[in-house]
Amino acid sequence: MELSYGDVKAAADRITGHVRPVAIAPGDATGELWLALEFMQHTGSFKARGARNFIRAHQDDATLPDAGVTIASGGNAGLACAWAAREQEVPATVFLPATAPRVKVERLRGYGADVRLVGTEYADALAACREFADTSGALPSHAYDNPYIAAGAGTLMVELHHLLPRLDTVVVAVGGGGLFAGVATAADHYGVRTIAVEPQRCRALHDAIQAGRIVDAPVDSVAADSLGARRATELALHAAQNYDVTSVLVPDADIIAARMALWQDRRLAVEHAAATALAALTTKAYRPEPGERVCVVLCGANTDPADLAR
Repeated sequence: MELSYGDVKAAADRITGHVRPVAIAPGDATGELWLALEFMQHTGSFKARGARNFIRAHQDDATLPDAGVTIASGGNAGLACAWAAREQEVPATVFLPATAPRVKVERLRGYGADVRLVGTEYADALAACREFADTSGALPSHAYDNPYIAAGAGTLMVELHHLLPRLDTVVVAVGGGGLFAGVATAADHYGVRTIAVEPQRCRALHDAIQAGRIVDAPVDSVAADSLGARRATELALHAAQNYDVTSVLVPDADIIAARMALWQDRRLAVEHAAATALAALTTKAYRPEPGERVCVVLCGANTDPADLAR
């Protein structure tokens, strides 16, 4: 399974004007390091792009059922799905375990979603979501393993190319690989290298690259709430194997330090997932060449900043 630049460009055509254009900020005084502030996106993460594209594409193809969309997720993907559905006047049914934090439940309801609490674990919510899709005809969405979702995420790179046309390298955190697959596909079209960054103990893409196939990987990291996919997608592996991609790993301690540095130096409160990308540079896991122009994607900010303030 693969994604093309045409898929990403089509997504950009669908969602431009319906998502917030990415803002960038200088990362140092040289003009060679930039930060993509994608955590300012609707719902607080890049996932709004993929969700909007997913629903719009199915509307355009007349494949969106009257029952709307459904997803099992209390995280960024669920929020993005609920938001995009509301914006496009589509019903959204979101399944969560009954143990989900109340703040997540209320935020999803604030986007107009029908929130259903089932069981005590994510697996219970996922099973109920699948049963609901089968019985109601609702269109099941996914956090990352879908070409429309990945192509939508890739529109971020289209915008970065317009803002930074001489960019050499883009650095992104990787979980299941939706953001990575979309960004790497567009980056390759523009002749830009992609650095795929994962926590040392959440390394689904890295292990797949090493094995040459999709394999199960451990999930044990401070960034696991966003990057804790047990398996990378075929879309991500294809991108890693066929484009100019470097896979690097960073330890949790350095992810925490990078997140704290963003707060102390810039007053940016981001998720550990966003700090994972920056940690590749602060730890020298990736060492840019002199004069190399690099942009680090800060992908989300749905986090509790209380620990930063302390």
